[in-house]
Formats: sequence, C-alpha cells, structure tokens
Amino acid sequence: MKFIEITENLKATPGEYIFHSPSNQIVLCGAFNRNTDTIRALGRGRMFTDKIQNFKKIQFSSAEQKERSASRCKGCGS
Repeated sequence: MKFIEITENLKATPGEYIFHSPSNQIVLCGAFNRNTDTIRALGRGRMFTDKIQNFKKIQFSSAEQKERSASRCKGCGS
C-alpha cells in the first residue's frame, strides 16, 4: 500500500477511502472542493473538513488488489 499526494490533476472522489495525515487514520471522502482547497471526510464517526494537502490517496499493488478482491460463492458461478 502506498500513499499518493493529491495534486492539481489528481482528485479524490466522494465514497473513496483516503488517508488523513494529521490524525493518522483512513477516512471516507465525503466532498472534494478544489475552489476552497478542502475535503470533507468522515472519520471516527464524525464529519470534519481539512485542507487537501493533509490527505493522500491510497494505492494498492496488483497483488494486494487481487488478495482483497471478493471471491464469488458457488451459487454465482466461478
């Protein structure tokens, strides 16, 4: 797992899990606003707003993605 800076051409989408550096926790992105330079996120059961520079995107390697993918039940097929 790697953490990637959110730059001018990269944004976080609502519903995406991102890393909040000051609190050292993974939070759920609620709103991304480049105009006000803020992200509204849900962490520890409460909504909070902070600057974009305090958040990082989470990137998994292909092996980690494969490990985390949901397997299908026998009723669904393969």
